[in-house]
Amino acid sequence: MKIKSPHRFAGTIVFSLAALMAACPRAALAHAVLLSSTPHRNGIVNGPDITINLKYNSRVDGARSSLSLLRPDGTVERISAPTQSAPDLLSATGHGLAKGSYVLRWQVLASDGHITRGEVPFQVH
Repeated sequence: MKIKSPHRFAGTIVFSLAALMAACPRAALAHAVLLSSTPHRNGIVNGPDITINLKYNSRVDGARSSLSLLRPDGTVERISAPTQSAPDLLSATGHGLAKGSYVLRWQVLASDGHITRGEVPFQVH
């Protein structure tokens, strides 16, 4: 009886695991990606109050998500808890925005358990 070498056996296992991982669907591993926003990236909106809508490619946990505004003077204002009319949508309102350049900062917890962050720069006129 011929016995395979331990190195050859280990190589077979590694190859088999790699093939199995390649065959598994990867959708469950994707982070939340921002698909669209209001205000639009580098867009111009009229103040002083603005509607904020952020649509993602997957479900996000609104209760564990946060929004904030970087104001023209460099201060950061946290926006109160966003609402969700759909599992992939966050909505809020920005109040009292004067003319100038702003950055909407968002952080969401996706259905895959990963936290994703991003920014949407825009202008208020």
